[in-house]
Amino acid sequence: MESQEQTPSWSFVGREEDLAAFERILSEPHSRGVVISGPAGVGKSALAQECLARAIRRGLRGAQASASAVASTVPLGAIAHLIPAGIDLTDPVKGFAAVARRLSGPEGDRRWVVLIDDLHLLDAASAVLLRQLMDAGILQLIGTIRTGETVSEAARALTHGTAVHRLDLAEINQQEVEAVLESALNGRVGQRTVHSLFSASGGNLLFLKELVRGALSANTLICDGEVWELTGTHLPSSPRLHELISRRLESASSAGRSVLELLALCGTLSPAELENTASLESLIELDKAGFVETVMNGQRTGIALAHPLYGEILRGNIPHLRARSLLLAQAGRVEGFGARRRDDALHIATWRLSATGTADSKLLLQAAALARHAHDYQRVIALLNAIPENNHTISSLLLQGEAWLELGAASHAERFLIRAESKAATESEKLAVTLARTMNSFWVKAQLEEALQINDMAARTSITSPAGRRALEINKGVMRTFAGSPAIGLDLLGSLESNVSQAIDVNAWLMGALMKTMALSFTGNTKQAISWGKHVYAEHVRVNERALVTPPGDQLNALTAAYTEAGQFGAARQTGNRACSQLISARAPLPQVCSEFNMGRLEWLAGHPATARKWYAESASLARIHHHTSLLRLLLSGLAASSSLVGDMRAAQTALAELQSYPVLSPYHGQERLGEAWHHVARGELEQARTVLTEAAQSARSAENYASESLLLTDVARLGDAASVVARLTELAQASDSALASARATFAHALATDDTQALLTAADELDHLGADLLAAEAAAAAAAAWMREGDPRHTAAATNRSTALASRCEGARTPLLSGVGETAHLTTREREVALLASKGTSSKGIASSLHVSVRTVDNHLQRVYAKLGVTTRKELVYFL
Repeated sequence: MESQEQTPSWSFVGREEDLAAFERILSEPHSRGVVISGPAGVGKSALAQECLARAIRRGLRGAQASASAVASTVPLGAIAHLIPAGIDLTDPVKGFAAVARRLSGPEGDRRWVVLIDDLHLLDAASAVLLRQLMDAGILQLIGTIRTGETVSEAARALTHGTAVHRLDLAEINQQEVEAVLESALNGRVGQRTVHSLFSASGGNLLFLKELVRGALSANTLICDGEVWELTGTHLPSSPRLHELISRRLESASSAGRSVLELLALCGTLSPAELENTASLESLIELDKAGFVETVMNGQRTGIALAHPLYGEILRGNIPHLRARSLLLAQAGRVEGFGARRRDDALHIATWRLSATGTADSKLLLQAAALARHAHDYQRVIALLNAIPENNHTISSLLLQGEAWLELGAASHAERFLIRAESKAATESEKLAVTLARTMNSFWVKAQLEEALQINDMAARTSITSPAGRRALEINKGVMRTFAGSPAIGLDLLGSLESNVSQAIDVNAWLMGALMKTMALSFTGNTKQAISWGKHVYAEHVRVNERALVTPPGDQLNALTAAYTEAGQFGAARQTGNRACSQLISARAPLPQVCSEFNMGRLEWLAGHPATARKWYAESASLARIHHHTSLLRLLLSGLAASSSLVGDMRAAQTALAELQSYPVLSPYHGQERLGEAWHHVARGELEQARTVLTEAAQSARSAENYASESLLLTDVARLGDAASVVARLTELAQASDSALASARATFAHALATDDTQALLTAADELDHLGADLLAAEAAAAAAAAWMREGDPRHTAAATNRSTALASRCEGARTPLLSGVGETAHLTTREREVALLASKGTSSKGIASSLHVSVRTVDNHLQRVYAKLGVTTRKELVYFL
């Protein structure tokens, strides 16, 4: 990490426009310099250093100095080392003229550029001399000024006028933070980790560096070989960062310090809540100094610390007894106001617990319920652990079990849920425990049969009311759909109420409605799925105050899947990004795993394997961290497939080896074998790949998962056996309203008939949908067909079309694309033999793989050699 910090990409991501502006300023004949201003830590000095280096590379002579409070008491103290030796400065007029002559050189053509850090501290004599040199055209200035600092009259005069330009730096945004991190860490960084580091640093480069250094030292920022992720909930700071922020906070007044400490302990507070701690003047002073900021929450105005790291440093420095006093006083004030706001119970319980280690059990339970709604599961557990053992109720045990299952700790969850079950007296309590236990078995342990048994046992023994049995039926439909049997799931969910207001149980309806969206899209009803998904998301937002099981962003996951199956890739990408953003903010790990998987699958279908790999890797990393195994086999299959498509065989093999340890549980039935199939393809083993895909497609068909079957059969067609699958793909397209299913059938039919015009039509359809790789393959197949017909003009046109489409596909190489150009006139079988031979497979091995004789293989190879003009297998690598 130390060496990585020195790379320009760490400091200058997001500063490209500023550097370009400096280059323009330097070239202007009347320019006299540039002043770089901004808050502490945004990279002013680093940017100034880079500007100086660029000026020197353009032929200017460079020098630098740092102004300081000490040097400012001595005339010319900051720049004394820059003044040529032997000049008498007792007469300033003559002395300054002599400095100008010596610096400009005998020919008067030696221009200088001088960097002055902390320009606002420059003494008057230095400022006057520098200004004269600037006005004489001898010197260009680069200066830095910290925002909020008092600038002396001398420094103001030095930077006055239009000839001295200004660059105002601000903190970098989240996208720029991601680019900085990926450059510094030399690898991909997960979206959740980017969000956490951006939120903690506020986009301040200095803070960001120190947070990364602290996390690396604590081993809480780790890479699994694919992506960097934070593993803990706490971001450790480095000693340097602690020192920097502590020094800054020391400048606050005594009254201001009290306000800062209270905000650090209690979070955002209203001005009225701060009245007993500080005057309005103190708050204004803190705001002016950049210590606090005003925030709006609906109609309420709050005061918060201006930077999240201020709170961490302040809390670490507050003595225990003082912290206890501040927390209890604040809790008393809120209780005195009547604790009328929805989250007051959570705040009071948290403050009292932090102050004394205990609180009223009912208050703790109420606070835990609020924390559960906010998806703050660690706080739920902390609050409930403070309840004395004898005071636990079914509600507290159920809440604790749900919190543990959301954190992926199945055994902890089951222990609390079994205790809750023993206390359940009413049917509603028994139902709540049953639903939580099935969630734990299905979503965390990935044990479908176990979850169904728990569900069915409750239906036979303890749940007798129509409403209760309906809730169990919905629960069963949810599990069946997510396990890859959407037709069965749709039968169970089909009679779901139209609106949540009609439902007996809000949370059961929301989960059932989410899975109904998915079931509709998987069975080919994509238009209905999209319409229903939009409606459900709006309903979820409307009742979110009562929603516990999942946040509204999870409904966007289902809608993303529906758009994808419909072939509306643009809408899917936009919706998927919204889902990711919302779910990161909501701190909902399992839905976030699903959202990142959806994005990976979308990019895979679009033919962007490098981007798909990034999403799959992030999703898999997050699933491991939170112990959510239900999707890991599918995620690792996607990772293996996308890695294979870009030629990273080691990554593909690693993913394939790991996925064997996870259960087969997938909403995309059969697609958990895509990685295996495309690994075969990358090794030139097309027949083995087709066998895997055919078996997977048959499995998807038996589960009536038509979306998966369509994708898998299309891959069989792409790999040389379109004739065997075209009829079924046509049936699937006719039974679906999906434009993607229709385009796949068109593509397969064109491949099977070797129809050039039909192949170009398929390329146009697929291009329109955004399926770039399939479109490129269709055009490549058309080029190969025209080459076989001896039509060079159409061959060239189709080849150009394929090449243009393939340029969007991030280096993907497939058998059909290998037919572009020199190899276009090979038959499918010749290309298959050539691919295997180029991998070093012997004739006997190829014969065994393709179930033909060695003589047949050798004959194919001789024809390949003749067509390509090569004589050895080694030369095949050049073409393939």
